[in-house]
Amino acid sequence: MKEDEIKRVVRQSYAKVARNAGRCCGPSDMQEAVMETSKAIGYTAEDLAAAPEDANMGLGCGNPTAIATLAKGEVVLDLGSGGGFDCFLAADKVGSKGKVIGVDMTPEMIKKARKNAEKGGYKNVEFRLGEIENLPVADSSVDVIISNCVINLASDKKRIFEETFRVLRPGGRVIVSDMVLLKELPKEIKNSVAAYVGCVAGAMLKDDYLKVIEKAGFRKLRLLKETRFPVQVALSTPAANEAIQPLKLSKKNADKLVDSIASIDVYAVKPGRK
Repeated sequence: MKEDEIKRVVRQSYAKVARNAGRCCGPSDMQEAVMETSKAIGYTAEDLAAAPEDANMGLGCGNPTAIATLAKGEVVLDLGSGGGFDCFLAADKVGSKGKVIGVDMTPEMIKKARKNAEKGGYKNVEFRLGEIENLPVADSSVDVIISNCVINLASDKKRIFEETFRVLRPGGRVIVSDMVLLKELPKEIKNSVAAYVGCVAGAMLKDDYLKVIEKAGFRKLRLLKETRFPVQVALSTPAANEAIQPLKLSKKNADKLVDSIASIDVYAVKPGRK
């Protein structure tokens, strides 16, 4: 699949999620599923209560804000910010003297996130429409970059980590929760548009993913966590299904899919001093 086609399909699918979140299965059913998924991937009850309800659509595969050790006054950038959930959690941690920037390529998600920011009274958060391969952010202007199950959706991961390196200040850090492959996917899954949208077909082999980060210039690279369980949970939520679409896999290929994918938390630092 060509890069432009991937972006078009992903944008359309997540626009649909943004429009329908909270309605596809009824508000109570939707929120219950989202809450269960969020707890399974590392969010606390306090996290879930802290942000505007509509900000969390259950589309993540980890909790990068929990491992970022954010400090007051820091500038944080969220790649693929969606409804703004991680941005709002980060905003509480960096305080009024800090700042959080969310970047997303889907206009409907930006609209939703801005509405959530207004609803929650967040003055230190802003959302920018743009692609994470070409970040609308100045050089060396950010202390911390987070991302939650988004980089796997993009075809040019090398470019994304080069951009991440560019906008971080020396000594800045990146904390990413993402999907990776433990082994190659079956061909019919790898070539599936639905699987790509569902964070599956675009995933890289774990070792290759880590090498891309290092080649972008990052150091002190650490794999903080690896687990398969959140993948199965995330794929079962109403919002995720809205984006993924039915893959119509045989049981054999479904088992292969689960056996091939893991969610990971990765930490790395841009060399130098702030």
